[in-house]
Amino acid sequence: QVQLQESGPGLSKSSQTLSLTCTVSGGSITTNMYYWSWIRQPPGQGLEWMGAISYSGYTYYSPSLKRPASISRDTSKNQFTLQLNSVSPEDTAVYYCARGYGLGYFGSWGQGTQVTVSS
Repeated sequence: QVQLQESGPGLSKSSQTLSLTCTVSGGSITTNMYYWSWIRQPPGQGLEWMGAISYSGYTYYSPSLKRPASISRDTSKNQFTLQLNSVSPEDTAVYYCARGYGLGYFGSWGQGTQVTVSS
């Protein structure tokens, strides 16, 4: 049973770079056909898919993101990371990492981590 756990700073300030890590256990991030996504939910809003990294290391990003994001991975630690530059209070949200069999599918989720960006 794969498990995903998000970690990162709960608080951030505007214009800083936010970095979140998803640690995966019970399955390898290099297993064929699995895609590893970052999804967030701002307060009072729906879920927003931000991007993903594939089992082979290719990255995909939502074209609707308002600021640049970067997803990378460390296969030796079985982790993948989201970096969001120049954050603003609009980036306040619960951030989730998820795994799916194919891009756009999310069969397993982490519990989520709250990030609050102050102005």
